[in-house]
Amino acid sequence: MLDSLEKMLAQGMDNPMLRFGLGKGYLDAGDAERAVTHFRRCVELDPKYSAAWKLLGRALQSCGDLDGARAAWEKGLVAAQAHGDKQAEKEMTVFLRKLDKAQSP
Repeated sequence: MLDSLEKMLAQGMDNPMLRFGLGKGYLDAGDAERAVTHFRRCVELDPKYSAAWKLLGRALQSCGDLDGARAAWEKGLVAAQAHGDKQAEKEMTVFLRKLDKAQSP
């Protein structure tokens, strides 16, 4: 699947759905750094894409960038609330709460 998505990107197709698919594919494959690149481009193309913000945060967290993860989830919360995406809002709120717990002394 990733090969065909990469081919589409190489052929000049670039849109939020393609970038989301690549990001999710790489995240699922354990390549969080490559996933971050695609999720960042996805939210550049569509800042209201709450699912992409959510997974960008997960990918950044996997890379050890906890401040980046927090920033992504905070932006994602704004996007989710603006779109009425209650599920993404709920999940990112939980992720932020867990992050706060892990970082508190």
